[in-house]
Amino acid sequence: MSSAERTTGQALRGIRRRELQLVFVSALAASLIALWWSWAHSAFLLYGDAEAHMHIARRLFDSHRPGITQLGSVWLPLPHLLMVPFVAVDSWWRSGFAPAIPSMACYLLASIALYTLARKWLSPVSSCVALVLFAANPNLLYLQTTAMTEPLFLCELICSVLLLVEWYTSLDDEALHARNQRLLWTLIAVLVAAIYTRYDGWILAFLAWIAMARCVANRGRLLRTSFILASVILLLAPVGWMLYNAVVFGDWLEFMRGPYSAKAIELRTASSAIAPHPGWHNPWVSAIFFVKAAEMDAIVESWGGVLFWAALAGTVVSWVLPGRYVEAANHPLKLSSRAVWWTIFLWLPLPFYAYSVSYGSVPIFLPVWWPHGWYNTRYGMELLPALALFAGFAVQGIIGLMRSRLTRWEPFVSRAFFVALFIALGVNIAQMLHEQPLTYVEAKKNTAARSYYNTVLPVALKSLHLLDPHGVVLMDTSTFASVVPHAGLTYRQTINESDKQFYWAALGAPAEHASIILAFAGDDIDKAVKAHPQHLRIYQTFHSPFRGWDQADATIYVTDTFPSTPVTQPSTTPASR
Repeated sequence: MSSAERTTGQALRGIRRRELQLVFVSALAASLIALWWSWAHSAFLLYGDAEAHMHIARRLFDSHRPGITQLGSVWLPLPHLLMVPFVAVDSWWRSGFAPAIPSMACYLLASIALYTLARKWLSPVSSCVALVLFAANPNLLYLQTTAMTEPLFLCELICSVLLLVEWYTSLDDEALHARNQRLLWTLIAVLVAAIYTRYDGWILAFLAWIAMARCVANRGRLLRTSFILASVILLLAPVGWMLYNAVVFGDWLEFMRGPYSAKAIELRTASSAIAPHPGWHNPWVSAIFFVKAAEMDAIVESWGGVLFWAALAGTVVSWVLPGRYVEAANHPLKLSSRAVWWTIFLWLPLPFYAYSVSYGSVPIFLPVWWPHGWYNTRYGMELLPALALFAGFAVQGIIGLMRSRLTRWEPFVSRAFFVALFIALGVNIAQMLHEQPLTYVEAKKNTAARSYYNTVLPVALKSLHLLDPHGVVLMDTSTFASVVPHAGLTYRQTINESDKQFYWAALGAPAEHASIILAFAGDDIDKAVKAHPQHLRIYQTFHSPFRGWDQADATIYVTDTFPSTPVTQPSTTPASR
C-alpha cells in the first residue's frame, strides 16, 4: 500500500470515527427516551415471555437448587446469562428494569454495526436512511427496553454479516493475515453467541460456515489448523446444548419435544373448533404472513409494500450493479464486488420463518388478516436489518441513476429527493407512534389475559407473607412468573416446579412443607391438595373473567396453624412495575 493510499485510508477512518460517534450519541438518545417511555407506561414486562426470561435468569441463583440446571430446556441460555448481574439487584428485578440494560447495549451495538456495514458501499446520506429505518424504528425501540431476545439476535445477525464481509475482504491479502485470524475468531464467537440465543442462529451459523469453508477451500486453506479448530468450536455449540438437555432432562431433543416445547404449547393452546393457523403446512402462505409482519413492524402498514419492494430492488442494485450505482471503493481497503454477497444472510429470516410457521408450531397472527389477532408479530422484526440496509442501496441506486441521466440538474434534484425522503421517514415514525408500535400493542394484548392474576395474587400473597415472613409458599411459577417479585417474595421463599425433588416432596405432603399453597384447578398442586388435604384450609378463591388454558380458577390454602386474618379484597388496578 503506497503512502498516498495510507494517508487516504487514515483520513477515511477519521471521518468514519466521527460518523460512528454521532451514530452512537443519536442511538443512545433514542434508547434512553424509549427507556423512559417504557418506565412511565409500566411496559417492561407486558410480554409473558419477558416475565419468563427474567424469571429464568433470577432462579439461577435465587432457588433451592441454584445453578445451570435452572436454565430450562427450550429457551437457549445466553439471554438469561446476560441478565444475571442485573436481576441480582433486587429493585431492578422487581421493577422489570434489569433486562433493559443488556438489551439496550445490544441495540446500540447493532445500530453502529449496521451503519458501518452500510458505509462500506453507501454514501453517508444513503447510510443514514438505512440507520433511521433501523435505529429509529418504534418497535425496536420498545423491544430494546424489555427482556425479549430480538434485540440481542439482531445484534448478532448484523455483526456476523459485518464480520463476514471484513473476513472475506482480508482473506487474500497476506499483509492482513493476522487481522484475518482475529476476524475469524471474533466471527466464530458471534456465531456461537447466535447459536445460544435463538434457533435461527443455528441455521445462520451452519450456512455461514458452509460459505466460509467454500472460500478457504478455493484457496487451498480448508485444512489449516485455525479453520479446523474454529469449525470444531462452532460445531460444539449446538452439540453442547443437546448434551445439556440429555444430562439434565434425559432427552437430547427435550427442547423440541418436551412439555414446554413449541409443539407442546401449540397442542395445549389450540382449539379443535377452529381451522389450523394460516400457513399451517403451507410455506408460501407462511412466507406471506411473515413478510407482512415484517412490513408492519418496519413501517406504517399502508407503506409496507413499498419498503419491501424497495429492499428487493436494493438487493439487485447491490449484487448486479455494484460498480455502476454503488460507491464500492469508498473504503480504505478496496472492496471486491463479491464482498457485498455476504449481506444476503440478512434475508435468512424469510426462509427460516416460512418453514417455522409451516412446520415448526410457531404461528403468526396479524390484526389485518384472518384470524385478526396479535400473536408473534414481533417475529417480523428479524427482517428489519435487511429492509433497512437494502432500502439504503435502493436510495443509492436512485441517486446513481439521477447522476447518469440528469447531469445538469442532478445536485438540485438529489437534494430535493433527500429532503422529501427524510420528511417521509419522519412522518412514518410519527404515524407509527400515533398508531402505537405493533409489538407494543401485541404486548398489551398479551398481558391483558394475565392482568387479573398478576394483580390479585400478589396482593393476597403479600398480605399473607407479612403475617408469616418466614412462611414458605408452594406454587407453580411457570405461568405467572411476576407474581413472586410483585408479592415481595423471593424464589427461595417458594417451593416451585423448578425445585424438582423439593417440589415433588411437597406435593406428597403439602402442609408439612409449606404454610401457604397456591393451586390452579387441575394442576399438580391442586391434585396434591385434594389428595392430601390434612391440616389445610381455604384462605381465598379467585375466578378469572378471562377464558383460556391459563385462566383456571385459583385457590390459596393456608395451614390450620397459620395466623388468622380477614380475607384481603384485591384491587383490580394493575400491579406497579
